[in-house]
Amino acid sequence: MPIHELAALGAATCWAVTGLISAGPASHLGAPAFNRARQIFVTGLLTLYVLATGVWRELELANAGPLLLSGLIGIFIGDTLLFETLNRLGPRRSGILFALNAPITALLGWLALGETLPPLAVAGIAVTAAGVFLAILFGKRRAQMHQWEAIKGPLWIGVLLGIGAATGQAIGSIVARPVMATGIDPVLASLLRVGIAAFCLSILLQLPIPSVKPKGPLTLKVAAMTALTGLIALAVGMTLLLFALSGGKVGIVSTLSATSPALILPMLWLRTGERPAAGAWAGAALVVVGMGLLFIR
Repeated sequence: MPIHELAALGAATCWAVTGLISAGPASHLGAPAFNRARQIFVTGLLTLYVLATGVWRELELANAGPLLLSGLIGIFIGDTLLFETLNRLGPRRSGILFALNAPITALLGWLALGETLPPLAVAGIAVTAAGVFLAILFGKRRAQMHQWEAIKGPLWIGVLLGIGAATGQAIGSIVARPVMATGIDPVLASLLRVGIAAFCLSILLQLPIPSVKPKGPLTLKVAAMTALTGLIALAVGMTLLLFALSGGKVGIVSTLSATSPALILPMLWLRTGERPAAGAWAGAALVVVGMGLLFIR
């Protein structure tokens, strides 16, 4: 049973869902304020779990440093850039850019961790990545006019932000991989990663930088939606990803976790009422084939 690969796919599903429900509150609050609010909520939630179960006793000082560094790069930097990309380019385009974390992670896993992948797994990564790109690049028909398809500001800035988000996620996974292989509780690891990101964002928002200040008030509705995105993406999705990294190869795990752009297509159809283009469905089919190759031992 490929439990670690299934966990990575579960993380992708969580992120596909949050890609839809995050668009509103992230635009209302701005990327830094939105990210801080949800991370503070999740930090509190995970703290209660860690204290109640006593898994905090598993933490060793040698493992704390890499996990904190992983959260600093992957969540504080990576997630903040991702939601800024989401605000500028919408869920579909930000998805394709963030999917670049899969090949970046596979490359870093080879260079930094010495991980080798069998030819079938390499083929699965290539087919899955091609499917993700196809699903996004051909995911829009000319008749689609939903606001999520609008581009705000220069396109090249959004592209650079998306690439930065993907790179941050990739580096964060690489840094966390050796620690997760020791068998540390994934919820405890998530707490350290999310907690350091929440701390750094709280400091950032106190600085006299107008661009990072909240754009709108934290209303009850926005707070509820923000907390929901944190619960799904960080408390569940990130924990699933860390569990996947504890036993799966980082290249395969990162590829499966990057399939959210294809998974989001039917969700976008239901949410907006606008059917994605035929090329998008063809890309989704390639993703399924690629995942099948990855699951074959």
